[in-house]
Order: sequence, then C-alpha cells, then structure tokens
Amino acid sequence: MTTTKKNNLPTILVIAGLLIFVIILENIRSVFPFLPQIFDPMSPLFTVLKKAAVYSLVAVSMNLLNGFTGLFSLGQAGFMLLGAYTYAILTVPAELKDQVYYLFGGCAFQFSFVDFFKGIFGATGVPGAISMVLGCLIALILAGCVAGFFAFLIGFPVLRLKSDYLAIATLGFAEILRAIFQWQRLGPITNGANMIKGFPTFSSFNITDGSGRVVLQLSTFVPFLITTVCVVIIVLLINSSYGRAFKSIRDDEIASEAMGIKLFSHKMLSFVISSFFAGVGGGLFAMYVANAQAKAFTSTMTYEILLIVVIGGIGSVSGSIIATFLYVACSEWWLRFLDSEQYIGGFKVPLLRNGFRMVVFSVVIMIIVLFFSKGIMGSREIDLNSLFVKKDKKKGQK
Repeated sequence: MTTTKKNNLPTILVIAGLLIFVIILENIRSVFPFLPQIFDPMSPLFTVLKKAAVYSLVAVSMNLLNGFTGLFSLGQAGFMLLGAYTYAILTVPAELKDQVYYLFGGCAFQFSFVDFFKGIFGATGVPGAISMVLGCLIALILAGCVAGFFAFLIGFPVLRLKSDYLAIATLGFAEILRAIFQWQRLGPITNGANMIKGFPTFSSFNITDGSGRVVLQLSTFVPFLITTVCVVIIVLLINSSYGRAFKSIRDDEIASEAMGIKLFSHKMLSFVISSFFAGVGGGLFAMYVANAQAKAFTSTMTYEILLIVVIGGIGSVSGSIIATFLYVACSEWWLRFLDSEQYIGGFKVPLLRNGFRMVVFSVVIMIIVLFFSKGIMGSREIDLNSLFVKKDKKKGQK
C-alpha cells in the first residue's frame, strides 16, 4: 500500500504543479503590468486554455466509450446539452429568472442551488463565495446525473445495436434532444429557442475586494481543477477491474463473455459513466460561453470531439488531452490570421479571407491523420511515474 502511494507521488506533484502554474500564469500580469498583452486574462491564450480544459473532459469521456469499450457512439453533444441546461436551470438566481424567461411569463422551476446555500451560509464575503461554490458544484454533479439517467434509459434499446447502427441511433438521439429543447411548449423550463443566461460562470469565481476590483483571477483555474479531478476518476476507472473488462469487450466480445463478463451490464456502465462526464462537460461549456442554448450543441460539436479523439489516439487519455489543446489552439488562435486580409510590402496576400482558416485547418488535420494513422499517442499513455523511476535507476547506476 505504501509503495503505491510513493509511486504515484510524481504524478500528484506534476498535477499540483500544473494547477499552481495556471493560477500564476493568470495573475502574473497584475503583478508585472509591463508583460506582453498575451498574459492578460482576456487574451486568446486564456480563451484557448478554458475551452481546451472543457473539451478535454468531453474527449476523454468519449474515448472511454469509443476507445476503451469499443462502442461507437455519436451522442456526446446531446449529453452535453442535457448537462448545460441542467446546470443553467439550477443555478440562475430566482430574482433573474423572470428576466431570463420574460417571453414565457417566468420560469416554472424557481429553485436555485446558489440561492439555497446563500440562505444557509450567507450572500456576501467568504460565506457568499462558499455558497456559490457549493451551489455550482452540486449543479454540475446533477448535470452529470441527468445525462447519465437519460443514457441509462436509451441504453436499453441502442446498446443492443453494433458499430454504425449504434452511432446513427445515438446521433439521432442527440438531434431529437436538440429539437425538443427548442420546442416553445417547453419554454417555461428550457426558455424555448432562446438562451438561458445569468448563472455563475468561470469569471464568477474570481476573488474581488470591497470595491469590486479583481484581486485574484481564478476563471482559468476552475475549469482546469474540475477537469483534472474528473479525468483522474476516469483514469482510475480504466485501471480498475471494470476498465480491464471494458478493454476485454473491445478486443473480443465472445471471449469476454466466455470469461464471465456480463456484456450488456458492462456496456451500460461504460455508456452511463461516459455520459455522466459528458454532462459535466456540458455544464462547464455553459459556464465557458456564459449561456445555454440548444442550437449550439449540433452534430458538428460531436464530430469535433470525435476528431480530437482520433487525432490523439483511440484508447489514449493522454493523447485526447494533448490533441484537444492542439486542436483548440489551432482553430481558435494560431490560424485566426488566415481569416483576415494581410499585406506584405504593400501587396495583398492572395487567398486570405473569411473562412480560409478552416480550409488550411482541414488540410493540417488530413496530414496528421495520413501520417499518424493511430493518432499522436496511439494507445500509449504518458506515464510520469515510470519516467521518474527510470531517472532514479540511471542515477543509481552512476
């Protein structure tokens, strides 16, 4: 038991160091204002970091199902939608609900977890911060539970399908959900085709003084922390006996069943857990964009997540995380200049115009897929523990 804790120490230290580094990076310009604009919390760098943190969780949850269990599902956007709406509805303060749902004469669901905890702990100062943190945390957990519950319900019919049929069924489920949530009859709950706003976002976690000035920026740290905790739980599951059963089902269902593994129950477990974390990711996405609206959760979003999983390596958690940050950085930051006209020496650079970024981005993706057919990491993982052990062995040999 002691050995396991000691072996995991390098990974724990690296994760803790990464989270501390994110806090320092986000606040360094407030201490050293002469630093470049890139270190400003409103710069593209932090936009990429927030979105990549959210997408990392969803990509890893999809990899759990597609890569480790071998179930080809395309319903991730639908479960994200359920999570986003659950989080938004449960955290919009009661006094704002009439404004948000003004087209429908108010919200049919007046309860708010943030208001509930403010009534217990208080609404200002440290008690107010505790109230908001607890309210948002429970709402995110319930967002995952709602997504997991719907996955359980549809799992009975769809998990009996295989390969492309399962993909089509889950994709259809996501599209049906998107249409239902935009249905005007459900307006008092979902606000129809309109967006839900006014709930706590990542910026709400910034620490301010009495005058409202931000003392400590935490809007990037929060998604990193939540995603890290969720990914660690997924990794622990993959390395458990259940994870080995998932991999066995992926490799050979007949042999797995012969070894006593209950195929349907394990598939259902993987499907529900994957959907749970997709729901949490949906809640985080709502916090990132500061609204919840069904039309944002299209099949294109699912394809983006699937593309990230393929680029990173099907069956690799590390690959999904690396690919997410590369994908988001390219699409949201590094290639943005291709969408605007550029002049060099007074001459206009040809082809550069709105939309050209996606053309170049598509070519880059095709090159990656062609030359890295198994993705960046394949089925390998970055193992910090073994890396440190090898270094220790080399020192011992010297």
